[in-house]
Amino acid sequence: MPVDPEVTMIKRLLLVASTNRRLEKLMSTSPLARGLVSRYVAGDTLQEAIAVTRELRAHGIDVSLDLLGETVDDLAESAIATKAYVEAVRAIAENRLGATVSVKLSQLGIGLDPAVCADHLDELLRAAAEVGVPVEIDMEHSSVGPATLEAFRAAVHDHPGTRIAIQAAMRRTPGDLESFTGVTPRIRLVKGAFLEPIEKSLQERKEITAQYRYLADWALVNLPDPAFGTHDDACIDHVKRSADRLGIARRDFEFQMLHGVRRDVQRALAEEGYRIRVYLPYGMQWYPYLMRRMAERPANLLLFLRSLVSG
Repeated sequence: MPVDPEVTMIKRLLLVASTNRRLEKLMSTSPLARGLVSRYVAGDTLQEAIAVTRELRAHGIDVSLDLLGETVDDLAESAIATKAYVEAVRAIAENRLGATVSVKLSQLGIGLDPAVCADHLDELLRAAAEVGVPVEIDMEHSSVGPATLEAFRAAVHDHPGTRIAIQAAMRRTPGDLESFTGVTPRIRLVKGAFLEPIEKSLQERKEITAQYRYLADWALVNLPDPAFGTHDDACIDHVKRSADRLGIARRDFEFQMLHGVRRDVQRALAEEGYRIRVYLPYGMQWYPYLMRRMAERPANLLLFLRSLVSG
C-alpha cells in the first residue's frame, strides 16, 4: 500500500505533540477532551480500572492493567510509581481478575538511575510472584530501550514468566531476539509507536509490516506463548495463517489490543477461540498515551475533533 505523505506528516506532528508540555497542560485541563479520553482510558483510579476489567472479562477478553505515566523527574516519584504497581498486582489477585500488569521502566527511574530502577522492578516482580500475577514490561523510546532490554535480561532468570514488548520497527530487534542465551523470553510483538531516527528504526509502513510478519513467524516457531500486539488486519490474518500452518493451537498464543480500539475485532477473536488481551490504561497522566494512539491511527484524530465540536 502506498504511503500517504499527508498521513505520515500528521503522525509525525502528533508524535511531536505527545512530548509538548504546554499542549499537555492545555489538553489535560480541557473538559472537552474527556469524552475521547474515556474511550481509551479506564478511568482515573485503580477501582475504575477493576470495574472495566470485569466488564471485559465477561466477554472473554483478558486485560493488562497499565498505570499511566512515563519518565519521572526524580527517584521519589519512581518509588511512588512502584508502590502503585504493587497495589495493582495485589488488587488483581484479591479480585481474581486473571489480569497482568504492564509496567514502563521509565516510571521506575531507568532514565535516572538504572540500579535503582532494577531494585524497583525486583520489588514489583517479587510482589507479583507472591500473588501469582504476571508482569509485562513495555518497550519505550530508544533513549531507554536498550537499558529496558538489559533490565529484563537481568530479571528474567529469576522471573521467567515476565514478558517484554519488542518493537518490530527497530532495526536492532532481530539481533536482540537472537541474543538471549540460557533463557527463552516471553514477548509481546508490537510495531512501535515512537518517533525514532531513520538509523535506528524502519520508517515506511510497508517495511514495518513486513518485519512484523517475519518476526511473528520467528516467535511462533521459537518462543513460548508469544503475544501479538496489533490492530492491523493483515498482521492478524498472517498470525492466524502461520499458526495454522505450524499446527499451533489458538490458545497457545494471544493477540493484544488497546482498550477502545477495534472493539468489534476484539470480541470476534474471542468468539473464534483465540486468546485476546486488552491493554487497559488508567490514571491521570493520559496525554502522551492519547497522542500516540492518534498517531498510530489518524482516524482517532477525527474522533477527537468531533468531540471538541460537539462539546
